[in-house]
Amino acid sequence: MKKPIIISICNQKGGTGKTNVAINLAAYLSYFNKKVLLIDLDSQGNATSSLGEYNHNLTLYEALTQDKKLEDVLKQTRENLWIIPASQDLAGVEIELASKMGREKKLKQALEESPDIKKFDFIIMDTPPSLGLLTINSLVGADKVLIPVQVEYLAMEGLSQVLKTIDLVKKNLHPKLDIFGTILTMFDKRSKLSFEVWEEMYKHFSYRIFKTVIPRNVALAEAPSYGKTILEYDPNSKGGRSYKRLAKELLFYQNYDNGF
Repeated sequence: MKKPIIISICNQKGGTGKTNVAINLAAYLSYFNKKVLLIDLDSQGNATSSLGEYNHNLTLYEALTQDKKLEDVLKQTRENLWIIPASQDLAGVEIELASKMGREKKLKQALEESPDIKKFDFIIMDTPPSLGLLTINSLVGADKVLIPVQVEYLAMEGLSQVLKTIDLVKKNLHPKLDIFGTILTMFDKRSKLSFEVWEEMYKHFSYRIFKTVIPRNVALAEAPSYGKTILEYDPNSKGGRSYKRLAKELLFYQNYDNGF
């Protein structure tokens, strides 16, 4: 059976749109008939609540710190879309695992030991806004990293930091980790700054930059408060159309990178 493609959505800088990218990319990949698992690694649980999921007895926390297997905490939320939810308990994972051997590989081991994981085409991981143990677990467990970058000048500094972390993980823990590319988020075509940052990215970022940019869009901001993805809330909005294009572009690059 074909192995799922595991993608970590990673940037330690807050406000880059990681969760927005994770939930909406997952939604549109499922729309294109791919079986998708979304793993929420952020103790704030924004990806979980953005899919209308609340108050789970079993979450990722139990899978990382107790004897629960991933299939025990899996939940199907929509056709072709499943989630492993987060809880506030994840905030204590770093302390609880601090003395454990192989603590950076807990998630990778859980994925490898779960027979249910093989049914998915894609596994999307939403990471916390930090470079702590949960983010490291995500990078060690992933095949590819997708980096959302908000179009502002400080974003370049944050990008540099996350690239250094990815390089350290590759050297010490996961040599096959691949940077899939970066996605420019919160793009405002009326702003000169957006275009200037876009140009700077093309000058200095040596990896793939997805052609699809995610705009600033009211519908994208509103959808999570209703427990909906943009596909459900307003697919014809600028945000909805952008995420549909992004999912198509990702599928194309994935096929291209694998030689079709």
